[in-house]
Amino acid sequence: MMTTPPSPSTPVSPLLLLLLLLLFVFVSSSPSSSASLYDTFLHCLVNHTQTLEQQQQPQEPSRILHAPTNSSYPTLLGSLVRNRRFNTSSTPKPQLILTPSRPSHVQSAVLCTRGTGTQLRIRSGGHDYEGTSYVSRAPFLILDMFNFRSVDVDVKQATAWVGTGATLGELYYRIWEKSGLYGFNAGVCPTVGVGGHLSCGGYGNMLRKFGLASDSVVDAQIVDVEGRVLDRSSMGEDLFWAIRGGGGASFGVILGYKVKLVPVPKVVTVFRVGRTIEENATELVYQWQNIAPRTDNDLFMRLLLQPVSSKRQKGAKTVNASVLALFLGNADRLVSMVNEEFPELGLRKEDCAEMSWIESVLWWGNFNRGTAVETLLDRMPKSVSFLKRKSDYVQEPMSREELELLWDKLIELGKVGFVFNPYGGKMGKIPVSDTPFPHRAGNLFKIQYSISWSEDGIEAEQSNLAKARELYNFMTPYVSKNPRRAFLNYRDLDIGITDNGENSYEEGSVYGVKYFAENFNRLVKVKTAVDQQNFFRNEQSIPVLPRSSSAMTQYSGSTETTRKVMVLVILALFLKDLMTIYS
Repeated sequence: MMTTPPSPSTPVSPLLLLLLLLLFVFVSSSPSSSASLYDTFLHCLVNHTQTLEQQQQPQEPSRILHAPTNSSYPTLLGSLVRNRRFNTSSTPKPQLILTPSRPSHVQSAVLCTRGTGTQLRIRSGGHDYEGTSYVSRAPFLILDMFNFRSVDVDVKQATAWVGTGATLGELYYRIWEKSGLYGFNAGVCPTVGVGGHLSCGGYGNMLRKFGLASDSVVDAQIVDVEGRVLDRSSMGEDLFWAIRGGGGASFGVILGYKVKLVPVPKVVTVFRVGRTIEENATELVYQWQNIAPRTDNDLFMRLLLQPVSSKRQKGAKTVNASVLALFLGNADRLVSMVNEEFPELGLRKEDCAEMSWIESVLWWGNFNRGTAVETLLDRMPKSVSFLKRKSDYVQEPMSREELELLWDKLIELGKVGFVFNPYGGKMGKIPVSDTPFPHRAGNLFKIQYSISWSEDGIEAEQSNLAKARELYNFMTPYVSKNPRRAFLNYRDLDIGITDNGENSYEEGSVYGVKYFAENFNRLVKVKTAVDQQNFFRNEQSIPVLPRSSSAMTQYSGSTETTRKVMVLVILALFLKDLMTIYS
């Protein structure tokens, strides 16, 4: 509503005018209802999108904006929640969900969110274990990137541009659609989103041959805090380095990655062989620690450890050790090599299955043999549970005696399991400084602690979380130290969080050195250079360097507070001029 300025003939007290203006500023900029926020945000989206697309009638931004009152809101919010711990009635909900389909939508979303004083959480697949992409204690919006799911494969160049919202299954399918000679060295869960997987150092069962998925990234597109769309050449090598393992959500909104495809043979071989304690699992696991990280680079042998019911003694528990493998070659060569190096496994040819690489993707995704390849296009997992995951790195093998103590602990807890993923091969040859991911040479294997449950309620949650943490504490003597390392894509808020206030650098250092070791400070410098006001943030984001003391220091963590201060400065100057007029 327009107002008429006061006439000089009807003087208004400058002090009264200032108070009225201040009241307007703070009331209009305070947290508003979702309805008024929706209207304000929609108006902003329309204006920015129209300007960016340079047309009078851009595609209706209302289609990409969803308030809690919209019928689409509950489905959109819950569809990509992969951990039921963060899909309860008490879970904080976003004020709005944005589902962009074009770069201009993302640019507008960033620019408009900066003016609201709310946080922007960026979700690509929803598999982050702590829900930081779709949950916040502060008022927040979700920018859901699932519409950015295109995959453009160039067989001649052996590359692919893949949208950040595509799943790994969609990427694998599109590669297979174009050629059976290529694959990609990413994870085994087909519903994982590309954005988080690549930007946080995701890995798969070809890491010993080709390294991490982020090691195969050759270009990217990102929307920065200023709303600019940047590629590798325009963002610069420092930022390009940071978003290949340092987490994209700390630096901007990733639109897509260009990746180098990897050659795969026409025939690969898989197997799964298990042994219990009574079947000499102790010796099998002891030898696995020494062999799996040092064997042929074509062979990846994952080890699963799980407490199970004993078949020999009714009512008793034992531990089952299972080896799951992918070999980039045929079964005859695999069996000959494994029996020579690892006779404790007792591998037979009938334990093995030869297949194409794309069939092995389905096998590792726990699909039955003969499942249609089109199943990889299904974005929904088979089931969603309550869960907790933690991680560790092992640099010295555990002794047989230490393994027996571990069996006792697993049986005592009764539910927590392990996934051991061997390193070596290409992982030991890539310098630590090549990407933010620091866990290269010197690590025998990575541990994932895994516990899932289906019971609702706080008691079940506390009981299961306590078991995971107890096993983690038990393993302290046997894992990396100074710092005790952790894997970013197994995000774990137990190891430290920040409230993104004035102590964010000190708080961020606690978890930052565990995730990034000697690369942490370089990430902080990049973050400070590209997002000094810390707009892109969450509980474990990369912090900015602490500012020197100044009148503005206390406001550096809040774009909205900074805006208010700037308005007050302008008002003060206006008041000075006004007093001059009326004097």
